Amino acid sequence: MSATPKPANQNSKPLPRPSKEEAKEAVRTLIRWAGDNPEREGLLDTPKRVIEAYEEFFQGYHEDPAEILSRTFEEVADYDEVVLLKNMTFESHCEHHMVPFIGRAHIAYLPNRKVVGISKFARLLDIFAKRLQTQETMTAQIADAIEAALAPRAIAVIIDAEHQCMTTRGVHKPGTKTVTTQMRGQFKTDPAARAEVMRLITSSDIG
Repeated sequence: MSATPKPANQNSKPLPRPSKEEAKEAVRTLIRWAGDNPEREGLLDTPKRVIEAYEEFFQGYHEDPAEILSRTFEEVADYDEVVLLKNMTFESHCEHHMVPFIGRAHIAYLPNRKVVGISKFARLLDIFAKRLQTQETMTAQIADAIEAALAPRAIAVIIDAEHQCMTTRGVHKPGTKTVTTQMRGQFKTDPAARAEVMRLITSSDIG
């Protein structure tokens, strides 16, 4: 039996998941809409391939960000400086056109007694990226999840991405980057703290 997708946000209601055959039939319909014949040899297995790809593209609906961040550590030898993961690559899909946007994310925080393993932030990024998204919403969702789990003194989430809905259709402006930010706590209220985290993110060599 197909699993019911989890809601993307607290305002969404879970919907029954279509069967694989229903999903494949939807792909066949789109192929016909595009002007081709889903029964020709080269397209016979395309619906199966598409739904398999969708299972990978959108697996974030079946993972819980709170669970990923639930295991925290308090024995950190009083470490209270910036923790930063920079240049994490991701692929997501625009919820308006269902085409990819691809880029890099930088996530930083100032601990308040609790930290998590650094790999958890990479998984957190993928949970939200592997959903139909807007870049603005994804940036805020990552910050919200960190705030709820760790209650840190500061959070910075910066995402830099290229949207194929701008490069392969519409205005056709390849190379255009969209940058979104979420600054919380001291990174928002303290100019010196904000300048320090931005310096760490933009520097090519730390040391």
